[in-house]
Amino acid sequence: MNREDLIARLMAQAANEGSELVTLRAIVEETSELTTDRVLSRLGLSDANAQDDLEELRELLQAWRDAKSSAFKACVDWVVRGLLALLLVGIAVRLGVGGLLR
Repeated sequence: MNREDLIARLMAQAANEGSELVTLRAIVEETSELTTDRVLSRLGLSDANAQDDLEELRELLQAWRDAKSSAFKACVDWVVRGLLALLLVGIAVRLGVGGLLR
């Protein structure tokens, strides 16, 4: 018996005998499992390799986040270095160090 048949039988039982809490819980549980299987199948994640695929995707996503973070840090580092260099040049001009080089 597949899940769809089981759900149909549970629904018929609930209609005939009244809706007891145990029957309703069984209907919800079986429906949830059936829906989960359908969603995973539609996403292409119902095969045996799905777990490996998800792990690879998570690793790839983490690598992307790490690369993005590193690039941002490098950019900030270069901007700070440039600003410090400009500050030093401004201080040197202000102190008249340019006249000493002639």
